[in-house]
This record gives sequence, structure tokens and C-alpha cells, in this order.
Amino acid sequence: MKTTALSAPHLQNEEAAFAYVEAKLWANGPVCPKCGTIGQSGRLQGKSVRPGLWKCYACRKQFTVRMGTVFESSHVPLHIWLQVIYLMNSSKKGFSTRQIQRTIGGSMKTAWFLGHRIREAMAEGYTPGGPKLGGSGMTIEADKTYIGGKSANRAYGPIPPKRAVASLFERGGRVRSFHVPNVTANNLYPIVARHTHSDSRFMTDDTSVYSAIGRTFKGGYETVNHSAKEYVRDDAYTNTAEGYFSILKRGIYQHVSEAHLHRYLAEFDFRYSYRIKAGYDDMARFDRALMGVVDKRLTYRTVGGGGTAHSAPF
Repeated sequence: MKTTALSAPHLQNEEAAFAYVEAKLWANGPVCPKCGTIGQSGRLQGKSVRPGLWKCYACRKQFTVRMGTVFESSHVPLHIWLQVIYLMNSSKKGFSTRQIQRTIGGSMKTAWFLGHRIREAMAEGYTPGGPKLGGSGMTIEADKTYIGGKSANRAYGPIPPKRAVASLFERGGRVRSFHVPNVTANNLYPIVARHTHSDSRFMTDDTSVYSAIGRTFKGGYETVNHSAKEYVRDDAYTNTAEGYFSILKRGIYQHVSEAHLHRYLAEFDFRYSYRIKAGYDDMARFDRALMGVVDKRLTYRTVGGGGTAHSAPF
């Protein structure tokens, strides 16, 4: 029978899953999460020993590669975690909580928690001091959209609210999106300033909210006049943004709480940033997401309350 991507040993076998994650996260040898010692630990053996258990000979504590990651304190087998990470990274339009539940079994609460932990692992560059987009000779596109249901689709009740999303696009590269309370220059200026290199060339539509920050870019600032039906002028356009928003709106789940919108944006940003055109296939994208699981442990309280590293708009 033909093998599939999900037939990989680390997606089917618990011991293989631990070996795979250890090889990725411990490139220089096992790292004790208690004392930080590298390479002074031994794997514990025996029928009663759970898979992946190590003992540090510096502090005498036991640990696994799960500790200090989004996998910590979870009863879900590690190979099931890896299956869900793969499915979320290979599904262009997202993989909903209900779909996770139907695929792996268990409760909806478990599936929902897995999804949010993995989205947090996929969040890159949102915190202050992270890598900036663009640079000398590169073009940054900026645009905004609104997420939410249409009033025409509402049978009764109030019109569903729209959530404003501002995105920055490194043309041919990464994207970074932010939920903002409303689209104003005061809200967007600090986001653009913090997350882009001023040496870049800056490109927007004809909205005035980017005018002040646009003039600070050393590579130049150009706009296209969408209100006059101008969409392309030589290489001046925001079509990268429009293409991404079409994926986001087709893929965003039927109902997304405002408290969790930033995590869903991080999920779609990640898949787009590491798309096939950027040299990543599904398994390479899976490996990239796996490298983000460290130091991003979430508790039920933080998942429920939306308090994460990049929950603020900038």
C-alpha cells in the first residue's frame, strides 16, 4: 500500500516522536530544563519508564523534551501532537477545532486547546525586538481589511461586528498581521515603525493613514489610487496584500473571538510566510513550526483570557 505523509514514523509511534523532537530541539545534546546543563543526562530505560524520560546528572532531576514547550502538562501523546501540527501546517485554509476533534478523537476542549497552543508556536516576530520586515532594496506593502460576518447572511439578531486587521507584507517574503481597535494613523504608525526597516520601499493604497509614516522610508513611498480604479502602476501595487486577504477571508473560521483573533492571524501569517514559493513544502513548514514550541507554554487561563506575548496590537 502506498505510504502517505502521515505514515512517517514520528507521526505514528511515540518513541519515534520523542526521538524526532529531541533531534530538532536538542541539536547539541539533551538540555535539562531544571538547571540548563547540556549533555550531562542519560536516558532512563526499563519497561515501567515512560517514553522520552531522561535524568540530569548535574541536578539529579528527571525530565523530557516536552518540558518548557507547548507540549508540557498535556496527556495527549506526542505523536498525536505532531500529527495536528502537520495538519495545521499543510491546510492552506486552516484546520478547525471540530476538525481536529473528528481527526484525533477526544473532547472538543482538548482539540481547542491543542489548536491554540500550536498557533502560539507558529507566532513569529510579533514581540518587540523581533526581526524586522524588509530592508535596503526590498519593498513593504501595507494594507488593512475587516474580519467578520456579513449582515446579509444574518437571519436575525444584531449585525455581527467587524474586526480591523492591519498587515505588513515583505514582497516575496513574510507577512505580519495585527488586530487593531480601529484603523487610524495613531494605531498604525507605531506598528509600521516597529516591524519594518526604514531602508525599505513602502507601498500602500491611497488611504491617508499611512502618509506620515510613509514619508520616513528611505527607499521611497508610493501609493496606488484604488478609488480611481488604479491597481498597478509599473511595479507599484498592493496585490500581494489583496492575494493574502483573499486566503485569510476564505479560511478564517466561522466564528473567531476577538480575544483569540491574534492567534488565528499568526497561524495564517505563518503558513503564508513559509509557503511553497518561499521554498517550504508541508514537512519543512512542519519542522519550522516545531522549532517554535519552546518557551511558549500556555495555561488554560492564558488561552481563555487571550494574554499572550503578542496579544497587544504592537
